[in-house]
Amino acid sequence: MMSHALEELLSILDLEPLEHNLFRGLSPQVGWQRVFGGQVIGQALVAANRTVEERLAHSLHAYFLRAGDPAVPIIYEVDRIRDGGSFSTRRVVAVQHGQAIFSMSASFHKPEEGLHHQLPMPEVPPPEALPSEAELKERFIDRLPSQVKAYWQRERPIEIRPVDLSRYLTPGNHAPTQLVWIRATGKLGDDLAMHQCVLAYASDFTLLDTALIAHGRFVFDPALMLASLDHAIWFHRPFRADDWLLYAQDSPASGAGRAFCRGTFFTRDGELVASTAQEGLIRLRRE
Repeated sequence: MMSHALEELLSILDLEPLEHNLFRGLSPQVGWQRVFGGQVIGQALVAANRTVEERLAHSLHAYFLRAGDPAVPIIYEVDRIRDGGSFSTRRVVAVQHGQAIFSMSASFHKPEEGLHHQLPMPEVPPPEALPSEAELKERFIDRLPSQVKAYWQRERPIEIRPVDLSRYLTPGNHAPTQLVWIRATGKLGDDLAMHQCVLAYASDFTLLDTALIAHGRFVFDPALMLASLDHAIWFHRPFRADDWLLYAQDSPASGAGRAFCRGTFFTRDGELVASTAQEGLIRLRRE
């Protein structure tokens, strides 16, 4: 059974074709002041996918240029840069109010065999051994800061099960790493490209937050100004976003108002299927 939140996500990822290489996307009306970055990545990847046949994305590199306005549609313009024998390259620009708010380059690859190696998956409890979001809400929600509490009370299209809850329960600075199990809250069908788009959407949920762990802060801290500056994803092999994936994240460095974070996605049987990297704005607000 699919949750209402996942139905809404799939609806906003189903872009409206306007013209050749031109698509329109909507945003959920949930009261946010700006569009969630993962939504724009996911919609842009959908737009690029609509112009490619028989190839899956293997990488994307995106820049967030302006805050998105959730009250108006986003227009996605796709530039078919090249279709080669094995690879296709696309550039996508998202436009609102006559200005570019986001740009992305994506590359698509025809399936082929090759040499294989990967890093091992961290040793963690399986998702079934961890409390569900409903159990976490029941046990801990009254202990959370008000902004974090409001976030966890909303129904979401992606279920997240943190492996370690210590940062929520023990104030202070911790090592800037986190491990979370994630999956879509319902079945997505067999279109592998859609599983990539849903993972692209989910990859922005907790990545920049990883840097804040080193400073004992949370993404809804009113003293901070936070924003994604860029985002990259590499898809290594096919996967299902409606099965549990371990998202292992760390933040090697922050400074000068920016933080760098990276992540890897593993299937529950230990196969590394995607990697991410992001630099984000972490600016202390002036009095």
